[in-house]
Amino acid sequence: MGGGGSASADEASDAEVVVAMAAGDASRLAVLHDRYAPTTLALILRIVGQRARAEELLQEVFLQVWRHAADYEATRGSVAAWIFTFARNRALDVVRSSERRRTDLDADVSIFVDDAARPPDGEAARGQRGRAVRAAIACLTAPQRQAIELAYFEGLSHSEIAARLHEPLGTIKSRIGQSMARLRSSLAEHRDDDR
Repeated sequence: MGGGGSASADEASDAEVVVAMAAGDASRLAVLHDRYAPTTLALILRIVGQRARAEELLQEVFLQVWRHAADYEATRGSVAAWIFTFARNRALDVVRSSERRRTDLDADVSIFVDDAARPPDGEAARGQRGRAVRAAIACLTAPQRQAIELAYFEGLSHSEIAARLHEPLGTIKSRIGQSMARLRSSLAEHRDDDR
């Protein structure tokens, strides 16, 4: 999907790019691809575990972004989160259909926090954010980490997690909610420290 697009397209906000795509400007897809393909590929690869398959799915995700540009609603979240949701759902569909479950998860939940909504801005910054995410996850209890991994990387519903862990549904919902709040807080503190 290479570069392309005018300087103004490259400087446009993500939402402006999606509006132009919805109006039929196919060149704007390349702008979003340039901004988000590396992060999106990393997310897909984390879930499916096979680079060739992840690269195929990446192209499918951006085709889906093109087809659904008119459906994007800025009030429901950032463009990055919208793209990452397509990617996560598509990757989990593939995992479910092949009945493969990844067991070796080096949890990276950057997709679930606002920090992931920013385009990658260099290897050092990505590494720093990755370390911050890993440090935030390390602060969770083992049961909290397990629930997050089952929910977000294996795509299990709260009910499925409760059944797998032999725990009450309310406990699982509470655990995931507390975990996400704790991760957001930790990562917000990290962003504040960087300023």
